[in-house]
Amino acid sequence: MALGFYFKPSSFTPALYDEAVSQLEAAGAGAPAGRLYHVALETDGQIQVFDVWDSQEAFEAFGETLLPIMGAFGADPGQPQVSTVHNIIKG
Repeated sequence: MALGFYFKPSSFTPALYDEAVSQLEAAGAGAPAGRLYHVALETDGQIQVFDVWDSQEAFEAFGETLLPIMGAFGADPGQPQVSTVHNIIKG
């Protein structure tokens, strides 16, 4: 069962998001196993993220790489809103 994770990190500007993506790619985690979709949204100069993962375990494994990167920027991902995915319509 897929899970949706919605994050509203603190102090996470588009420039920091772009740098985090670069660092994740350099670490071999740019397209992590188990992540089905990734959407970065910009609101009032801050990035929010919505991801769909195939399991909680895959999400947690990715966090082991992501959290130190965000911490180095002083960005706190906070607690995500987590929901079971009921349906996905493509296109």
